[in-house]
Amino acid sequence: MEHDAKQIKEAALADFQKHISPMKVRTMKSVGLDIIEDRREGASVWDITGKKYIDCQTGSGIMNVGRHNREIVEALKKALDQYDIGVFLLCSKQKADLAKKLAEITPGDLKCTVFGVGGGEAIDAAIKLARGYTMKTEIISTHKSYHGHTGFALSAIGRDSYKEPFQPLMPGFKLVPFGDIEALKKTVTDDTAGILLETIQGEGGIHIPPDGYLAAVRALCDEREIMLILDEIQTGFARTGKMFACEHWDVVPDIMTVAKSLSGGIYPISATIFKEEIMDFFVPHPFIHLSTFGGSDLGCIVGLAAIDYIQKHDLAGNAQKMGARFRTGFDRLLKDFPDLLLEVRQKGLMMGLQYTNESIGPRLSRKMADRGVIAIYTGNDPSICRLMPPLVITPDEVDFVLNALEDSVRELSKEAGLGKND
Repeated sequence: MEHDAKQIKEAALADFQKHISPMKVRTMKSVGLDIIEDRREGASVWDITGKKYIDCQTGSGIMNVGRHNREIVEALKKALDQYDIGVFLLCSKQKADLAKKLAEITPGDLKCTVFGVGGGEAIDAAIKLARGYTMKTEIISTHKSYHGHTGFALSAIGRDSYKEPFQPLMPGFKLVPFGDIEALKKTVTDDTAGILLETIQGEGGIHIPPDGYLAAVRALCDEREIMLILDEIQTGFARTGKMFACEHWDVVPDIMTVAKSLSGGIYPISATIFKEEIMDFFVPHPFIHLSTFGGSDLGCIVGLAAIDYIQKHDLAGNAQKMGARFRTGFDRLLKDFPDLLLEVRQKGLMMGLQYTNESIGPRLSRKMADRGVIAIYTGNDPSICRLMPPLVITPDEVDFVLNALEDSVRELSKEAGLGKND
């Protein structure tokens, strides 16, 4: 059986390399993550060969409710007995139910929703709303930001290498450093429609905003009649210890985007949620933004089930408790290995560990994988190891990850002749 599993894995990787992406296969092999996912449960996933891993990557936050959550799966199975995706031009009780729930759980007066399939589509809708409602054109986002690879989202992204092959992109986009309110003030003009920020930068290296920054951005937007768009695609749905990360700073955006864990890891769905007055833009244009599969009846049922699970099981509370447990271990590692580790960036279970040298990243990922943990550096800052486990992670699983991390760092330190090796 083990021999058969290895053959199936090798064939799958060969087909993936030939028909989808040879460089992805090579990259995953280089960091020990040439995994073919098989069984999935809780915080764990099993390779087709039977090796078990704790998943601390989770598609950058898709699996907040855990891998293959049975309650969410059952909700979809039950829905499939009666429904299909629905016709996007018609009104839908399922869409109405999920939009109402989002209005209830989001902060402030975010009352209206446009649905999509993925995060990039949600960002595209947000930028359309900002431009359409304000009748202005400029969008300001930040260096190292990540908002997706679709049209407007790609133009807003803060990494040139994603954009260069596709130039010219959409005009009217500007970049400033994340966390720098003075740079933002200097960049704003009378034609600025929106300021687009990740509440916490994910791919940018788990970059947490400085104290007072988001409040200052909110004040600037109010002063200059600019739409504040917060991208909560990675941070939303209890990841940081609150339902939405902006609640840590008591800031309410004009427009918020969510996706990833709204899907329960089971069915793709995203949402762009906005203040009621912005709905005025749609009154003369009810069909100006459409998505064939966005907010499908099945997707909305899954989204409601995911939110219900997060609330019922207090995953925000577990993110706080398990985050504190991780932090104790991180602090010990920082003390013991100062030549390899610089700092921890953390809100709840959105965590980043900064290395002294970005070349450490691939080697650390490989050593962690050897010890049964999936973790990899962030896309726009390879000096940061991102750890974003499912919010259902248990104390024993946290300790397993910390032990694997400590053993991996100790081995790296020993290889380099640095730090504490005993």
